[in-house]
Amino acid sequence: MEVKARSCFSNACFLLLCILLSNLITLSLFSSDSPFGQNASSLTTSLSRAEDEIARLRSELRAAISTSEKLLRELGAFASHLHDAAIIPSRLAVPDDSPDLPKEYLEFVSAQKLPFGHNTNFGSDHILPPVGRACDRLTDDLARYMNYTVGGPCPDDEILAQKLLLKGCEPLPRRRCLSPGRLPSRFVEPAPFPDSLWSIPDDSSVVWTAYACKNYTCLVSRKHQKGFDDCKDCFDLAGREKNRWVGPPAADGNSLDYSIDEVLAYKKGTIRIGLDIGGGTGTFAVRMRERNVTIVTTSMNFNAPFNGFIASRGVVPLYISISQRLPFFDGTLDLVHSMHVLSNWIPPKLMQFVFFDIYRVLRPGGIFWLDHFFCVEDQMHDLYVPMIEGVGFKKVRWTVGRKMDRGAEMKEMYISALLEKPMTSG
Repeated sequence: MEVKARSCFSNACFLLLCILLSNLITLSLFSSDSPFGQNASSLTTSLSRAEDEIARLRSELRAAISTSEKLLRELGAFASHLHDAAIIPSRLAVPDDSPDLPKEYLEFVSAQKLPFGHNTNFGSDHILPPVGRACDRLTDDLARYMNYTVGGPCPDDEILAQKLLLKGCEPLPRRRCLSPGRLPSRFVEPAPFPDSLWSIPDDSSVVWTAYACKNYTCLVSRKHQKGFDDCKDCFDLAGREKNRWVGPPAADGNSLDYSIDEVLAYKKGTIRIGLDIGGGTGTFAVRMRERNVTIVTTSMNFNAPFNGFIASRGVVPLYISISQRLPFFDGTLDLVHSMHVLSNWIPPKLMQFVFFDIYRVLRPGGIFWLDHFFCVEDQMHDLYVPMIEGVGFKKVRWTVGRKMDRGAEMKEMYISALLEKPMTSG
């Protein structure tokens, strides 16, 4: 044990001596008097100066970047202004050399200078009121439509306005007149909600000059009249309209008539807002509102005041044609429904655009309810089924049946389907 202790003590002493010698050598080498020390001091000074120079260059670089970004913004605004001037020179001011276009129309469509100059959201210092592409070509109809006294009553020209719209002048240009041009001698308020949902409004709510019927009694009974009218029986709220979309599901599951409750049950309460394309008198929207779902209904006024009637029931009408891009942001609607309107009377290329537009406005998991789409049998297999499948919907339900109201020899077919927008891109 004693020998071992001495050995440990000797080792410790040797280690301590080594540490002391190494410290002495270091002090000697790097003292200011030694050549090594002088070199180290010079290197430290050089490094310090280099760091200061780098910091200065960084500061100048940041300033240069900021100046460049500002110049790029100004150049972008100037380029945008030049682009606007090049693309729309005739709309930057009311032109004097357009004798075929009404002055009031040119007042509306001319580019208006923004009060606060260039706006990054617009990418311009002007705002351009939108009108349909075909408006400029429909000079005679447009001249009649824009012929009024500013601030006075609007002309009674609903038929002309709808004719312009259907010819492609959509949206119509705004006007500076008061509509309707002539108020009724009396006006009866609509029924309060929820009674309004199934009430026929008072005749005073409509200017009837554009229609064959001059009151709602005539519209309700016109299903018994000869001749064709769009949605001929849908003003009779106590008739077939009362039972649409609310019947029990078919026992075999092969009925073309789906019920609203079936569709809502499939999505388990996540259908809240949607659109009905060509929704007649708004009964689909009414049935949905009874279930706390908000539906906007598009409709035209083909020989009847469809839009006014829809509004009187307490649901929202939207006066646009089938050609118009749906006025909703991408991926916002839970449901799009259409019954009869989307069918083979629409040109195939336009129909394809419509299907893709419906896909656009639906959110992931949203439902396109195609309700009684009709076409002839050959078209169904060769054209429309591939067209629908090519959009990318998932088939939740798909039912095909014969359309027999015009006879079996017509070989017409119905398709009813629930089509779901995929939840993922995969």
